[in-house]
Amino acid sequence: QVQLVESGGGLAQPGGSLRLSCASSRRIPSIYARNWYRQAPGKQRELVAGLFSGGSTNYADAVKGRFTIARDKATNTLYLQMDSLKPEDTAIYYCNNVVADGMNYWGQGTQVTVSA
Repeated sequence: QVQLVESGGGLAQPGGSLRLSCASSRRIPSIYARNWYRQAPGKQRELVAGLFSGGSTNYADAVKGRFTIARDKATNTLYLQMDSLKPEDTAIYYCNNVVADGMNYWGQGTQVTVSA
């Protein structure tokens, strides 16, 4: 069974930075998209950033210009670099892999708190 494990969350001050990592227990074939989602208390889970198999990316409007999604192919690790953090970025962040047949894999989430 594939496990996705996020790390790198924590407490950051407004304007600060964090880098999230997502490691996979084994290579998943035919991945269509690698995504980061987040869920704030009382809100629905939302897509933050996506990296498609062809290399294109997409970002939620709320994080454009501040967050960067990237992947290290050698280590099969997905990253989310988060800069200029705002209190409204506070949420649990989840790593997600979508396989070509539509199957989804999820991590357990990592807490990000942005507060002075």
